[in-house]
Amino acid sequence: MKLIKNIQSIAKDVLRQEAEALHNLIDLIDDEFEKCVYAILNSGGRVVISGIGKSAIVGQKIVATLNSTGTPALFMHAADAIHGDLGMIQQNDVVIVISKSGDTPEIKVLVPLLKRTGVVMIAMVSNNDSYLSRNSHYVLHAYAPVEADSLNLAPTTSTSVAMALGDALAISLLEARGFTHDDFARFHPGGSLGKRLYLKVCDIYPNNALPVVQENATLKEVILEITSKRLGATVVEKASGDMAGIITDGDLRRMLNLHAGDSILHLKACDIMTTSPVCVSPDEYAVKALEIMQAKSITQIVVVENEKVLGFVHLHDLLREGLV
Repeated sequence: MKLIKNIQSIAKDVLRQEAEALHNLIDLIDDEFEKCVYAILNSGGRVVISGIGKSAIVGQKIVATLNSTGTPALFMHAADAIHGDLGMIQQNDVVIVISKSGDTPEIKVLVPLLKRTGVVMIAMVSNNDSYLSRNSHYVLHAYAPVEADSLNLAPTTSTSVAMALGDALAISLLEARGFTHDDFARFHPGGSLGKRLYLKVCDIYPNNALPVVQENATLKEVILEITSKRLGATVVEKASGDMAGIITDGDLRRMLNLHAGDSILHLKACDIMTTSPVCVSPDEYAVKALEIMQAKSITQIVVVENEKVLGFVHLHDLLREGLV
């Protein structure tokens, strides 16, 4: 096998060229880009993205991003369009055709057919003076002067630029539509990502026992309650049923250090408890509860509503749900 001494240098050059092209893309975001966003928002239809070769692969990724961020989209391969797939285009759709040169034979066949449907056409193209650009209503200028390989042949810089421009379009549409956290959760219900978006504290705490002692409970009763419920803590309740505080394993250890050598049998729950524990609402997202626990370096958090303790969420619960 031939050894290549400058592999690291080659890799850095590729990333440097692509990063430079992406940086230059910023200056190409202008009124024309804004018109493309409004054309999609006002269309009342879907975004149909087409392309061929590597542009087709980029197009499929952009379609996936649009769909997951609230803009209905579908992919139509440029080669398949002339063999029946044009039938998927509806009157109010906006069609985005991706092509670096904008002058390939397949594009020159596709464009007149698209124009015949009467839909709004957007060209995503590097060559702004191409057949595709001249025959589209709007142009997304995905300028990529050179590819990252030494032969200037492999689609690298051009695909990175097109992908990034697609992301910019999708997020602009997301913001314009007022797409919310809850909207995103509806489209991403699966896996740990989905749970981060929709799982709430109220979905978790009912699965745990609720350790409770009264303010005048003995130390033995406190220890037995913490041990039996296996959450490393117990709630301390007032006679009214409101929360007075909590006692954790850590509180017990600190109490033993404080009273080292002294009798502790006279101590009551109210003597040991933490009166202002960290609490969370049952309607809070589980991932927010995790963030609080991590920030406070605690392993359990009390779920409280209207001064009433509903339960506990333990770090182990969040581990089981795949949030950690």
